[in-house]
Amino acid sequence: MNPEWVYFLKVNAGIALFYAFYRLFFYRDTFFTWRRTALFGFFILSFLYPLLNLQDWIKNQEPIVAMVDLYASAAWPEYTPTVTASEVIDWEEVVINSLGYLYISGILLLCIRFLLQLSSIIRLRVQSRRSMINDIFIYELPHASSPFSFFHWIFVHPTSHTEEELDEILIHELTHARQYHSIDVILSELICIACWFNPFAWLMKREVRNNLEYLADHRVIQTGRDYQSYQFHLLGLAHQKAAANLSNSFNVLPLKNRIKMMNKKRTKEIGRTKYLLFLPLATLLMIFSNIETVARTTKSIAKEVILNVENKINEEAVEKMNSTTLTTETSEMTPPQDKKKVSKDTKTKEETKEEDEKVHGMAEKMPDFPGGMEALMTYINKTIKYPEKAMKENISGRVIVQFIVRKDGTVTNPRVVKGVDPELDAEAMRIVSIMPKWIPGEVNGKPASVKYTVPVMFKPFGGKGTAAKEVKESKLPEVTVVSYAADEKPTNEGTVFEVVEEMPQYPGGINALMEYLGKSIKYPVEAQKSNIQGRVIVSMIVDETGKVTHPHIVNSVSPSLDAEAIRVVSRMPQWVPGKQRGETVRVRYSLPIAFRLQKPEAVPTEAKK
Repeated sequence: MNPEWVYFLKVNAGIALFYAFYRLFFYRDTFFTWRRTALFGFFILSFLYPLLNLQDWIKNQEPIVAMVDLYASAAWPEYTPTVTASEVIDWEEVVINSLGYLYISGILLLCIRFLLQLSSIIRLRVQSRRSMINDIFIYELPHASSPFSFFHWIFVHPTSHTEEELDEILIHELTHARQYHSIDVILSELICIACWFNPFAWLMKREVRNNLEYLADHRVIQTGRDYQSYQFHLLGLAHQKAAANLSNSFNVLPLKNRIKMMNKKRTKEIGRTKYLLFLPLATLLMIFSNIETVARTTKSIAKEVILNVENKINEEAVEKMNSTTLTTETSEMTPPQDKKKVSKDTKTKEETKEEDEKVHGMAEKMPDFPGGMEALMTYINKTIKYPEKAMKENISGRVIVQFIVRKDGTVTNPRVVKGVDPELDAEAMRIVSIMPKWIPGEVNGKPASVKYTVPVMFKPFGGKGTAAKEVKESKLPEVTVVSYAADEKPTNEGTVFEVVEEMPQYPGGINALMEYLGKSIKYPVEAQKSNIQGRVIVSMIVDETGKVTHPHIVNSVSPSLDAEAIRVVSRMPQWVPGKQRGETVRVRYSLPIAFRLQKPEAVPTEAKK
C-alpha cells in the first residue's frame, strides 16, 4: 500500500482510539483546563505518532546493521523489460483512484465552507460598530442574534439583553478571548476537513467545543454569579440563531450538558493523576503502529539474512565477477595448503586485533580494493590455483570468505563463512591472506576497521550444456552478463574463450546496458495478446574488435520473444573487447532477458520510452 495511505489510515485510527480513551477516562470530570490540553494533545499526537518509526532505531543497532550491509552490498541493479497489459482492467486501481477523487472532493467542499464561515465573521467585523461596555471593547451586531467571540473580537447585540445578562455574557466571551479558545476551534475544524469521512473526528470536534463552553461557564460561576440565574439566561437565549458558526458562541447547544456540568460536584484533585495515563497510551500506540514493521525487519534480518545471505550474495556477486571463475584450461595446479594451520594463525591474529580496535559491520565508506572491482577480479583470477585433488574429483562450488580491512588497509582475520571442501576452502583463505593493502573504510570521516565478504567460485570446465543450465536456473538480475561452457557448434574463425583476464564490457557499464535494453526492446503484440511471458537466454560472441556476433537462443520461450531478443542483441553497439595476456580475444557471453507483463505503475521509465 502507498506510504501516504498508510500514514493517513494510522492518523484516523489514532483519532478514533483517542476519542474512546477520552470518553472512558476524562468525559465526566471537571478538570476543564486539563481536558482542553488533553484534547489538543490528542489531535497533535494523532498526526505525529505514525512518523515515529522504530525501524530506523533497529537499523542503527550494530549487529543488525552489519547483516543489512551484507545483504544490500551485493544487491546488483535489476532490470526486466516489461510492457503494460493494456487489455486487463485493474479494478483495484480504479477503486483506489475513485476513493481518492471522492476524498479530495469532500476536502474541497469543506474548505469552501470554512472560508465562507471565516469571511462571514470578517464581514460582521466590518459592518459592526465598535463600542465599550464595562471597559471592554465590543462590536455591536446589526441584528439580534446570539453573542459570540472570535479571538479578541466580541460580538454582542446590547439592546437584546438586560444589564445583568450583559455582564454574564461579557465575562463568558472575555474568557474565550483571553484563553485563545478560537485556536482550538480552528484546529478541530481543519482536522475535520482533513478527516471528514471519520465520524470520530467530528465527535472530537464536538467535545472540544463543549469543553470550551464548560471553561467559560465555570469562569462565570467563579466570579460569584448565581448559577441558577445564569442557567435561566442561557435557556432564554436558546431560540436565538448564531451569527457565525466558526466562533465561540455564548449559546451553544446542547445546553443540557452545560447545565449538568455547572451543577456537577467538583472532581477530587487526586483525579488529575489519571491524565498521566496519556503517556503510556501514546507509547503503546507508537509500538503497535510499528509492530508490523518491527516484526518484518527483525524476522527478515535475523532469519533470512543470517541463514541465506551468503547464498544470495554469491549467486549474484560471483556471476558478476566472471573472471574469478576458473577453468581447467587456464588454472595452474598446486598442492593445497594445510587449512588447519591457516585457521590457527587467523585465530591468533583475530584475538589480538579485536582487543585493539572496534570492527564495524558497516561504514559510511566501505573498503575498496586498489583499482576497484575490476582489479579485484583480475587479482583473484591471476592468484588463485585450482587444487589438484579437487580438480581430479571434479569438486566445485562457491567458497565465501570474510575478513577485516584494518584502518591501515591491511587484510586480517580471514575466515570461511561458507565452505565447500577443505582443499577449496584452504585455497580461498590463501589468496585472501596474501592480498595487498586495501583502501580502508571510513566512519565519521575517519579510517575504521570494517568487515568485508568476498565470494570465490571454483568451477571446473563443465563441458556441453553445463553452464547454460546454470544460467537458466540462476536467480541473476535479468541483465547480468555471465559466461558459460557453450554447447553450440564452434566457429571456424579462431579460438573463443569462455573466461579471460579482462572480460568484455558494454560501453558505459551495466547501467548503460540496462538503458539500452529499456529503449530498444519492444514487446511483441502477438505475445501480449497471448499473455506469453518468460526468460529468453541469448548467447553471443564479442570478437577482437568488440563487435557482437553469432547471437543465438540458448533458452527459448516463444518464436516472437526469441526473435525480439535476437534483434536487440544483433543491433548492439561495439563492446570494449576482452583481453587475455594483454591481447584482445574473442569471448563468449550469454545474456538473459525476461519478458513480463506488469501493472501500469510497475513499468520502468526506460520501457515506457
